[in-house]
Amino acid sequence: MSPERKAATLAKLLPPYNMTVSAVAQMEGISEATFYNWRSQAKAEGKPVPGADKNNEQWPAQARLAVIIETATLVLAQT
Repeated sequence: MSPERKAATLAKLLPPYNMTVSAVAQMEGISEATFYNWRSQAKAEGKPVPGADKNNEQWPAQARLAVIIETATLVLAQT
């Protein structure tokens, strides 16, 4: 799977979706173990994902901006 597709899949764990790992894995047709590995890799890279030890105030500025942009895009698309 491409890095872009992995990022899009992981984004489903974040607002506004807030989906569970099992729901996303089932929807995407991947194992939960694979998805947990992706999430762990993203955490290690400092990307914002649920279950990270850092809260959103401790994320790098680039990660916070990425979440804001992604969320704003989704909100605008729904209006």
